[in-house]
Amino acid sequence: MSTPEQRLTQLGITLPPAAAPVANYVPVVQTGSLLFVSGQLPLVDGKLLIEGKLGAGVSNQAGEACARACFINILAQLQNALEGDLSRVKQVVRLGGFVACAPDFTELAPVMNGASDLAATVFAPHGNHARSTVGVTSLPLNAPVEVEAIFEVV
Repeated sequence: MSTPEQRLTQLGITLPPAAAPVANYVPVVQTGSLLFVSGQLPLVDGKLLIEGKLGAGVSNQAGEACARACFINILAQLQNALEGDLSRVKQVVRLGGFVACAPDFTELAPVMNGASDLAATVFAPHGNHARSTVGVTSLPLNAPVEVEAIFEVV
């Protein structure tokens, strides 16, 4: 059986360094066997993958790519918290997605699949998770998507 790190390699994904917080919060908190990862933006090399809102200039495909980039940044925070060992993840418990969008935009679920599909693949068979996705007026730095996560770890 392959490890999460091996699956990332097979997918051609190299995790970036874990981003430092930009406000008064910590990126990861562990309580008992649960690990909470603060919301991550779709930053690639320190810059937003794209700016704007879904349904107002940002395509669904770009939004899905942003959600995937958010999850990659979640993995970087997770890897840092677990001292490099993603195999300690017992279950992806929940993902929470925030999508900056026009008031009439309703395609939130397919956008969030960018994060969910990657979680399911990297942590198979323990990557399926509960989820909520919410449309919002705006996000930090004019990001179109932000994703947070909860993991059970050993």
